[in-house]
Amino acid sequence: MDESATWRLLESDWYSPRRLHDCPTHYRFPGDRFLPNRCLMDLDKAHTLLTSKTPQFNTSSNFNQAYRQKLIENLSLDSQGRPFKIMVFRGSPKSSRKSIRFVDELRQEVAAIFEKDCKQTPYRCIPKGEKRVLDAPRLRNDYYSNIMSWGMNNMLAVALGHELYLWNSEDQAVHKLLQVRGGNDWPTSVTWSEDARTLAVGYMCSNLQLWDVESSKLIRSLQGHSGRIASTAWNGHILTSGSRDKSIINHDVRAANSLASCIKRHADEVCGLKWSTEGNRLASGGNENLLYIWEASKMSSSKFLHRLSDHCAAVKALAWCPYQNNVLASGGGLSDGCIKIWNTEKGICINNIETKAQICGLEWNRHHKEILSGHGYSIRENQNKLCLWRYPSMTKVGELGNHKSRIINLCQSPDGITVISAGADETLRFWDVFGPPTAGAGNSMVSDLQGLLSFRTSLLR
Repeated sequence: MDESATWRLLESDWYSPRRLHDCPTHYRFPGDRFLPNRCLMDLDKAHTLLTSKTPQFNTSSNFNQAYRQKLIENLSLDSQGRPFKIMVFRGSPKSSRKSIRFVDELRQEVAAIFEKDCKQTPYRCIPKGEKRVLDAPRLRNDYYSNIMSWGMNNMLAVALGHELYLWNSEDQAVHKLLQVRGGNDWPTSVTWSEDARTLAVGYMCSNLQLWDVESSKLIRSLQGHSGRIASTAWNGHILTSGSRDKSIINHDVRAANSLASCIKRHADEVCGLKWSTEGNRLASGGNENLLYIWEASKMSSSKFLHRLSDHCAAVKALAWCPYQNNVLASGGGLSDGCIKIWNTEKGICINNIETKAQICGLEWNRHHKEILSGHGYSIRENQNKLCLWRYPSMTKVGELGNHKSRIINLCQSPDGITVISAGADETLRFWDVFGPPTAGAGNSMVSDLQGLLSFRTSLLR
């Protein structure tokens, strides 16, 4: 026998049923199809019929009685001798899974367990009062100004009249950074850089300054505007400023000639600016009720990504969602009173809530899917209040507020737990509204007690 014939013989023996007979594979479960026992089959004849080029069909079956009986048992009885239908799928006898006809009962059980878990896990308590109140004399009652910023160094910068103060949240120390000489000029916007080393200050008379806080020295002045600078926003080494002269200027603070680009699309004062978390998009709100979305790579061409005109009043309050990069929240003034949630990728409004009050600030909760709104004037409800909304349903969770006049600004602590509201009643109020869930009822009692004892006032200056 030559080598090729030997190889064909070995190859045919490898696939032959006799080999499967000698080394059978044992299965743990019957499955939904049942094969007869190979020990009772004539495997040689089956192999001849399968490999023969001229198959012979024999209509008279020579199966013995034992094989027939075994076939009937496998097709009509289960492993315990009970009758069953061949087309009904059966898993392993050891499996404890319920049949599909019990799916409704299973869903009810899961719903009951989920409801029980929800009852056992208490939702965090919304504070009944402020954690702290700071006196802020000469805080200007100006809707368009942005006079407060909390940096990553835990320093709160706030402009009070012609002066700008720094408050250290760790030791409560107060330091006066600057004072403007002259009755017609004062700080109108304050923003910390991302590394909290530099403080940008915009002024009523169109000045824009950069201050080194550690040395309390003026680093440089940036030019380009001819009107009040009420909004500023950092994006790395780029400082963006918006002015009453209707322009938006990007300043590269590293360059000697800092003016990187100038955009004039708004028809009225630019009163809101906010860069996205990734730094690829800028939102700008104007006093002409328009909201623009800009791409960082195309700002030099003054070509906007979206022009959104759904608001009916000035758009000052802007906040990018921390867990959905393309989602932006915007709030309108007194004639509008709406919080709108935008998909900035498509340029569409995905949710709209009528608060029936002027919206002066918006802050996202980084620990829970919520957003906080600060309100000013209203003819119906939510006047001078803080309202907490659950996202994305935008149902109201609760409201806070002890301000005697409208809220001007909101800002958030670096740890994302505390929110400060600056009111026209010349107070700064600290709210632990974004705190983590409480561990139990004991903490709830502590929170209630803290709410009663929180009405302590200290001077900022």
